[in-house]
Amino acid sequence: MLLSDGARAETLRIASYNVGLDRDGPGLLLRDILRADSVQIVALVDVISKVSPDILVLQKFDFDDGNLALRAFSALLVRAGVTYPYLFSRAPNSGLATGLDMDGDGYFGDDSDAQGFGRFRGNGGLAILSKFPLQSEVARDFSDLLWKDLPGAIAPTIEGRPFPSDAAFAVQRLSNSSHWEVPVVLPDGTRIFLWTMYAAPPVFDDQHDRNGRRNHDEAAFWLRYMDGDLPETPPDDPFVLLGGFNLDPVDGRGRSGALLALLDDPRIQDVRPSSQGARLASETQRSVNITHAGEASLDTVDWPDTAGRPGNMRVDYVLPSSDLLVVDSGVHWPTDGSSDAASTHHLVWVDIAF
Repeated sequence: MLLSDGARAETLRIASYNVGLDRDGPGLLLRDILRADSVQIVALVDVISKVSPDILVLQKFDFDDGNLALRAFSALLVRAGVTYPYLFSRAPNSGLATGLDMDGDGYFGDDSDAQGFGRFRGNGGLAILSKFPLQSEVARDFSDLLWKDLPGAIAPTIEGRPFPSDAAFAVQRLSNSSHWEVPVVLPDGTRIFLWTMYAAPPVFDDQHDRNGRRNHDEAAFWLRYMDGDLPETPPDDPFVLLGGFNLDPVDGRGRSGALLALLDDPRIQDVRPSSQGARLASETQRSVNITHAGEASLDTVDWPDTAGRPGNMRVDYVLPSSDLLVVDSGVHWPTDGSSDAASTHHLVWVDIAF
């Protein structure tokens, strides 16, 4: 529910941002951050400092065991006037080698044969930056859940058998990157839970639709969790489901059933963060965008809109639980193009009263 302007005294700004800081090899992101001459990184710091979220979840941020890159990036933000004392990150599935042909192309050991697409372990992971304490010791990491163990999974098959093989599907994890539940302690002593993920893109595969089915089931995970269909029981505290779903509710390829079910679920609020910048961008690039059925102002990513490309879409989400009071929301998409160098995606934020 939305509150009037008079209720803005005590608010919490929670944001999700696909920063595109996935590099071609381990250590390269840390190198780029320490050099401090990357146009992209300078632009990202500018965006984050302007929006100044209290809690920020990053997608496509390379993981390393010591969180060296994350700490270095946080230090850049401090110099820009935004301090995040609390950081959280764990190794994602992306780049985790399996030794098997996971995509059925007949080759072994390429980027697509990892648990999640990645050039190396940790490539394109998740990270959380917070101004408030994170209870990392009780965080839940669901990333090792096997796809076959998700109730109601719609995994691909070939001639009635798991695709690409029994051996591959027996070890295939559901999460392309990660599924996390991380508690945050607010200034009033209450807790709010962050439910976050970065889903596989529903494209770049063949007629078996492995990526499309996986993308669907990564979103369906949260429905099963809320319904009590998994071994873990969800907390009674309020939550915010946020991250990269890599799927538009109405446009582009993909299986939107689970996403639409989440957006319509009475336990979740879709306050539809929007921006004038997204609307103007769609009007400027009309070749593919003009055919889209979705509302252009809700778009969060500026993909190419040439023939055969998807155009602008809504693929990044911040969805508070229905027991939270929402004050405001938006997508940081300046009309002057000042954030274009940062990422093809734009930061999505929601202000919550507490």
